[in-house]
Amino acid sequence: MAKSRTAFVCQACGTSASKWSGKCESCGEWNSIVEEKPLAPGLVAPRKGPQSGRVIALERLDGPTDDVVRLTSGLGEIDRVAGGGFVPGSALLVGGDPGIGKSTLLIQVAAALARQEHRVVYVSGEEAVAQIRLRAQRLGLTDAPVELAAETSIEDILATLSQGAPARLAVIDSIQTMWTQTMEAAPGTVGQVRASSQALIRYAKTTGTTMILVGHVTKDGQIAGPRVVEHMVDAVLYFEGDNGHRFRILRAVKNRFGATDEIGVYEMTGAGLREVPNPSELFLGERDRSAPGTAVFAGMEGTRPVLVEIQALVAPSTLGTPRRAVVGWDQARLSMVLAVLEARCGVRLSSHDVYLNVAGGLRIQEPAADIAAAAALVSALSGQVLPTGAVYFGEIGLSGAVRPVAQAAARLKEAERLGFAEAVAPADSGGDKGSTVKLGALTHLTDLVARIASGGHDE
Repeated sequence: MAKSRTAFVCQACGTSASKWSGKCESCGEWNSIVEEKPLAPGLVAPRKGPQSGRVIALERLDGPTDDVVRLTSGLGEIDRVAGGGFVPGSALLVGGDPGIGKSTLLIQVAAALARQEHRVVYVSGEEAVAQIRLRAQRLGLTDAPVELAAETSIEDILATLSQGAPARLAVIDSIQTMWTQTMEAAPGTVGQVRASSQALIRYAKTTGTTMILVGHVTKDGQIAGPRVVEHMVDAVLYFEGDNGHRFRILRAVKNRFGATDEIGVYEMTGAGLREVPNPSELFLGERDRSAPGTAVFAGMEGTRPVLVEIQALVAPSTLGTPRRAVVGWDQARLSMVLAVLEARCGVRLSSHDVYLNVAGGLRIQEPAADIAAAAALVSALSGQVLPTGAVYFGEIGLSGAVRPVAQAAARLKEAERLGFAEAVAPADSGGDKGSTVKLGALTHLTDLVARIASGGHDE
C-alpha cells in the first residue's frame, strides 16, 4: 500500500517543500512552514490511464450567449462596486481589518436580498447564531427571513445548501475558519483555505448561487491565506477605514464583471453602516477655510468624482534629515513633488519638516493629486490662504510641466455642483461649454507658485 506523501507548506506564500525548515526560501518568512497531508486515507482517487478522459465539445466565439440578470440588493453603494449587482454563480472575496464592519455590511446585504423573497443563507464560523441575532436586532433586521448557521465543516455546509431550492446568496464568514475532511491540516492553513474555497466556488458555479467569502487581513493589509484564492474568485473587495474615522470605503480591486477601482462610501453609526450617496459633501463638511495649507482636490474613484481636502503642514526642522510624513497618499509621490518644487521652482523645503494628510480617511491612488498637494505645500510654507472657491487637479512631470489627467469634465461638473467657481488645472482640461467653473490654466508648476504668491489669482 502506497504511503501518503507529506508536504511542508508555507502559510505566508503557499510554497510547498519536501522537508521542514525554519525559514521559507521563497518569501523569507520565519516559522511559517507547517506540515500538511494533501488527502486523508481512503480519499485518494484511483489513478487512471492516459486515455481515460472524456472528449470535451469545443465551441466557437460567435455562439449564442445568455443575458445575465444581475442580483441587485437595492443598496446602491455595494451594487455599484460589484458592477451593477451580483452575477449569479459568481464568487466574491471581501477582506478588511478586524472590527472594520465586514460582518455588519454583509448582514445588511443579506437582509436586503431576503426581503426581496430570495433565499439567503448566512454561515458564520466565528460567531454563534445568538450573536448574529443580537447584531440583527441592533440593526433592525430581524424581520428579514435570512437563514442562519454556525458551522465550519465544508461538507456539512454544502449538504445544508443542497436542501431545497438553491440559495440566491450564501455568505461564508470567514473562509479562514472553514475546514474540509479531504485535508489533514488545521483550519486556516494554506491547504485548508484553498480546498475549502475550491469546494464553495465549485458549488456556486454549478448551482448559480452567489457566494461571498469573508477573508481575514494580515498586518501588511493583504488578505490572509494563499494568493491563489484571489485568483479563483471573480471579484475581490476591500473594506477600508480605521477606528479614528467614521467613514468606511468599500473598494473593488478585481472584478471580472465590472470596473475595478470603484468605491462605495459608508458612515459607521450606532445603527450600522449608512450609505453616503454624496461623499464629497461629507469629506468637505468640516474643512477650515481660513487656514493656510489646505487645498481641495477634485479626484476620481472609479467612475465617481470625489472632492476631498488635502492638508499640509511645513515647519522648520532641527534634525539633520527633515521628516516626511504622509497619510492617505503615496510617500514616494510626495518626495517627487517636493524635489520638483525645490529644483524647478526654487521653493526651499529641504530644511523643513513636511506633513501631508488626506482628510476623512480616504486614500488617494492617482497622480492627479500632484497639483493639489503642491498647492497645499506652497500655501503652508508661505502662509498664504488658498481661495476657498477653487479646486485643484493635475499631474506634475519631473520637468515641472503640468500634464492633463483623465475625466477632467466629470471633475469640473462635480466642482460646479458643489458651488466651486474655479478649477486650477492643466491648460487643456477642457470641460463643458456651459460650465460656470472658471479654468485657471496651468502649463508649468511655476505658474501655480506665482498664483499663490499673488494671492491665488492670475497676475
